[in-house]
Amino acid sequence: MPTFGHHAHVSVFGAVNVHDGDIVLHQAEAANAATFLDFLHLLKERHPNWIIALVLDNARIHHARMVKDFLREEGQCFHFLYLPPYSLQLNPNERLWKWLKDTVIANAFHKDRHEIVQAVQ
Repeated sequence: MPTFGHHAHVSVFGAVNVHDGDIVLHQAEAANAATFLDFLHLLKERHPNWIIALVLDNARIHHARMVKDFLREEGQCFHFLYLPPYSLQLNPNERLWKWLKDTVIANAFHKDRHEIVQAVQ
């Protein structure tokens, strides 16, 4: 979940379907438990009949009380797999973030948040 830009920030939540490469992205002004929940709702709407296994790092927002409450109610739809510390290379999404940074963000000047959002899209 990278944050891009020098002064302007864009937080992006993302999931990659390891079976077919389909990507779901959700841009937010901040990365917090509430915006992570928005992303979970988006995934559920996109795939209402799936059980979704998410590979996550151990960021605090992934363990927040509101997320745990959501999982208690919607737990049959999601299965969280937490990575060991310092093992981001095991997360398929990290390759997406690296590509995004290297091709869209690096060596490019974006005058404001809107321009970053446009580039990411």
